[in-house]
Amino acid sequence: MTDQAEPIAQQVTDRVVDLVVNAVDVNALVARVDVNPVIAQVDIDAVLSRIDLNALLEQVDLNALLEQVDLNALLEQVDLNPLLERVDVNILLERVDLNEIVARLDIGAVLDRVDVNDLVKQIDMDALIKQTDLGAVIAQSTRGVGGEILDAGRSQVVGLDQVIDRWAARLFRRREPAPSGPPALLAAQAEP
Repeated sequence: MTDQAEPIAQQVTDRVVDLVVNAVDVNALVARVDVNPVIAQVDIDAVLSRIDLNALLEQVDLNALLEQVDLNALLEQVDLNPLLERVDVNILLERVDLNEIVARLDIGAVLDRVDVNDLVKQIDMDALIKQTDLGAVIAQSTRGVGGEILDAGRSQVVGLDQVIDRWAARLFRRREPAPSGPPALLAAQAEP
């Protein structure tokens, strides 16, 4: 009889357990449990010592994780001012190779963006004239023009002198050409 009673007892027990589990409101039961004393009894170090973090991290797909991160939203929450206040700009500039930066610049493109007329409009011509010694500028430019006029006049006189020399040679019927300069000058040029 015990052999027959055992399967019946097992069926009754299974049925009672099902009824009890269905009758119990698990959410209400969990809400009544104070989790803090339970957690206080857990030895976190012992739990962590049993976890192989390398094996755990090998199962994590970092690319999939990073795809879910909205970097723009994250950066919007970052206040850069305190970070920038800690940056020493002088140290950064010491590391910058200005020659390399200038070599990369397209100066033509930069100058194309410059409005020369606007720059000239900003010049205070009265102040510029006051700071300029106009007398020296006029004298220097006049000296240059005067020198050019004098050189042109000398060139014309030399040309006229040669014409007169040829006419004189014909008139006096000279057979030998006239010397190309005064005798003292010709002797000085002949010396090494």
